[in-house]
Amino acid sequence: MSTLATITQLAASGEDGGFHPPSISEFFPTAIFFNGTIFEFNRIMLVRVIAAVVLIVLFVLAARRAKLVPGRAQNVAEMALDFVRVQIADEILGHNSRKYLAMLTTIFFAILAFNITGIIPLLNIAGTSLFGLPMLLALWVYVVYLASGVKKFGVGGYLKNSLFPPGVPWFLYILITPIEILQVFVFRPVTLALRLTANMIAGHLLLVLCFSATNFFFVEATGALKAMGVVSLAAGLGFTLFELLVAALQAYVFTLLAAVYISMAIEEEH
Repeated sequence: MSTLATITQLAASGEDGGFHPPSISEFFPTAIFFNGTIFEFNRIMLVRVIAAVVLIVLFVLAARRAKLVPGRAQNVAEMALDFVRVQIADEILGHNSRKYLAMLTTIFFAILAFNITGIIPLLNIAGTSLFGLPMLLALWVYVVYLASGVKKFGVGGYLKNSLFPPGVPWFLYILITPIEILQVFVFRPVTLALRLTANMIAGHLLLVLCFSATNFFFVEATGALKAMGVVSLAAGLGFTLFELLVAALQAYVFTLLAAVYISMAIEEEH
């Protein structure tokens, strides 16, 4: 967070001439349609729509062309689906995995698609870099794990299992139960959303910083400073590959934690 604050301060201090570091305004673009209304549509919304459409089209095409002997594209799609099913759903939820598999698969590929837009030319910003979308996905997980726990144990049983861990001396509940209340009802959804958003914000600012510096060194700098453009370009390309890894990792972590929270809600004791 201190690194992000430093970058933001540098961005705010840019002068009219010379190098302009990235600013937090990157995440609040001018409205394209319906400016000033709750239906405001801006560049980030457009990126989200494009990512969603491309993701749906890819899976529809893969499903329509499915064959008994799979081709290359079908193999890739099946491997990706099997990854979520085996490595996340089955691993965490066991025999309960089938019930939640569609949800977990949707979350994983949606986050992956929205994250990857941050390194795609002409899009260049992650759809998850604003808090609203990650929070919406986190609320979906929140509602599902609460509803699943209540459905299995009833309201009283779920609250007892969640807020009063078994095997703990009764007097410790004075300390433990308030912490569990915050964890179950506040920390889980909020930290899910914040972790994803913060990583995407930091990644975008780093990439913009590197490539803005590259443009400055190659175009505006003079003398030996031009050679620094090679360094900043190499850093930008390196961070692009790193951001691709982060995009996939954050999709995995979010989905994994969603499965863990659901598992904790429906298991007999935890």
